[in-house]
Amino acid sequence: MFRRIASANAEMVMIEVDGVPVTARRGESVAAALLASGLSIARETPVGGVPRTPYCMMGVCFDCLVTIDGIGSRQGCLVSVEDGMRVSIQKGRRALA
Repeated sequence: MFRRIASANAEMVMIEVDGVPVTARRGESVAAALLASGLSIARETPVGGVPRTPYCMMGVCFDCLVTIDGIGSRQGCLVSVEDGMRVSIQKGRRALA
C-alpha cells in the first residue's frame, strides 16, 4: 500500500519489529518505516483490542503508539529510526514499570 520514493542517497538502517528485521531509511519515523515495510498495524486498543494504524503522522491522533526499546506508549510518528532500535507493536495499554 505504501512505498518509498527511490533515492540514491538514502542511508539504510536495520530495526527490529516484534523480532523481525526491518530495513528503514535513516531519519524517517518509526511509523513511516512500519508502513513502508507492510507492517501497518501499530497497536491494539486497551479496551476492545481493535487494531489501529498510523493516521495523522504528526503526533495528533495517537494511533501509532508502539513500544520502543522497552518504553511503551511512544508515538511512532514522532520518533526517528536508529540502527538497532527494537520496536514492539503495543497490545492494549502500556505495562507499568
